[in-house]
Amino acid sequence: MAMQPTRPAKKDPGGNQSQSDAQHGFLVKPIIYVEEQTMIKGAFAALRLAALIFLVHAASAIGTEIKVLSTPTLKTSLEELGPQFERASGHTLVFKFDGVAPLKRQIEAGETFDIAILLPPMIDDLTKQGKIAAGTRTNIAQAAVGVAIRAGAPKPDISTVDAFKQTLLKARSMSYSSDSASGTYFAALFDRLGIGAEAKIRLKSYAGSGVMTAVAKGDAELTVITVPNIIGTPGVELAGLLPPELQNYTVFTAGEASNAPASQAAKAFINFLVGPEATSVLKAKGLQRTTP
Repeated sequence: MAMQPTRPAKKDPGGNQSQSDAQHGFLVKPIIYVEEQTMIKGAFAALRLAALIFLVHAASAIGTEIKVLSTPTLKTSLEELGPQFERASGHTLVFKFDGVAPLKRQIEAGETFDIAILLPPMIDDLTKQGKIAAGTRTNIAQAAVGVAIRAGAPKPDISTVDAFKQTLLKARSMSYSSDSASGTYFAALFDRLGIGAEAKIRLKSYAGSGVMTAVAKGDAELTVITVPNIIGTPGVELAGLLPPELQNYTVFTAGEASNAPASQAAKAFINFLVGPEATSVLKAKGLQRTTP
């Protein structure tokens, strides 16, 4: 039905709209005007609320502190990549480096964190415990195992399995860490090579970075450890990789805490670590990408 044209309302002497006008529908214009004003005010209120919500979320996303618990094998890589991510994102990274076994125990004891970079089985177990968020398991890189010696010392022959075996038998002392994946692998090699009784008596256990410090100081003649722990460490150098028949690759996997205080920022950092910007740095530190 077509609306009747609007015309000025007649007013009685008291200034009120006449009864005939009201009956004929001439209240349409002022009613529409009031409704429009109400709608406009409501729209502005909704926009202000949306802007406030956006600002709150933006403030919580920008400049967030991200706590990362990581194996020391990735220390030099993360210390170089960290500032790049901080400049690009505005977030702040706080790293805590320790052996994978101690870190896992700390997480199980209630340590607060956003990201943990450990070994795949540990991330899987922590996920089952509810400490790591399901679906966040991400392989960052893998590392081969090599032989570290004191800087400037003659390089031993480790080109074949037999040559490596003879090098171990001749070494007056060797260091390792029972809390590290490479240390556990090194200790198991003696039995695999059939020289456990002869060589293990010269194997000394150290905690954390003490493994490399012992080699640098000459307290240990050599150690078998993942390559990133050797490259760039003062006082030591890489004698070479283990023979292919004995080679072992350690995969390092990240996971986000199930109650991560900085969940979105944590996801952004993990994505950065698996992105192309990080690949060249990881490679320079003796790491390589995992194969699918």
